[in-house]
Amino acid sequence: MSMARKSISIGIALGSGSARGWAHIGVLQTLAEAGIAPHIVCGTSIGALVGAVYADDDLDALEQWVTGLTWRKLVSYFDLSFGGGIIKGEKLFDYLRGSLLDKKIGDLQRPFAAVATDLASGSEVWLRDGPVADAVRASIALPGLFTPWPRGGRLLVDGALVNPVPVSLARAMEADFVIAVDLTSSSIGQYAHRVEPEQRKARQPSMIEVVANCLNIVDMRITRSRLAGEPADAVIQPRLGHVGVLEYHRAAEAIAEGRAATEVMISQIRRLLDDRR
Repeated sequence: MSMARKSISIGIALGSGSARGWAHIGVLQTLAEAGIAPHIVCGTSIGALVGAVYADDDLDALEQWVTGLTWRKLVSYFDLSFGGGIIKGEKLFDYLRGSLLDKKIGDLQRPFAAVATDLASGSEVWLRDGPVADAVRASIALPGLFTPWPRGGRLLVDGALVNPVPVSLARAMEADFVIAVDLTSSSIGQYAHRVEPEQRKARQPSMIEVVANCLNIVDMRITRSRLAGEPADAVIQPRLGHVGVLEYHRAAEAIAEGRAATEVMISQIRRLLDDRR
């Protein structure tokens, strides 16, 4: 008598990484094409944005928008601020609220949660209810670049400061098998690689480049620590060192890298899932 295959709840933890996060689109598309569709979706920072859209089965619309972004269009979404961060983010999120994120978390097609950081206490905050756009805006508030987001009497900033790849959150949401997407594996030294040795003395990085690269270093170190203590069942690591953390207009390249990294892992993920059944 054959035994019925055990049903496994698959969770995905989409990591932070600013513009490199468009790779998550390629990851999720490739998993779906292979018949591996996560039931539980967690994200930090840009991973929260892509994850929220995926959780509502609207990934194709997001891909169409991001692959149409040019540098000029991108700049048009950035409204300058004189306190708490360079960019308010109101123009960008007004657009997203009206198109892709205009729902409550509880109304999404799949369970979803985002990670943010309490600016006052440094504690990790799990956002599992309320408006999707507000949760994503809080999770994506990169310190020094995007202004903090007020919620429940607290000021929230980027969740990457405490949990860049939220495997622990996926486990807490009762995922049996967690796939982590780590965007930091090839990112350190990105600024050095993009500037020729003879140019480094003559060309100083901009303030935004310095802030972004420093946060990138912190992101990588925390990711290594968290994944060591809270390991995922499988880790997908797109190679994105050539894509700058603020180069949101290079979505097609990032998506392609996400696809390539996932294709390499499909057979291993299938094997691991079969072992659990």
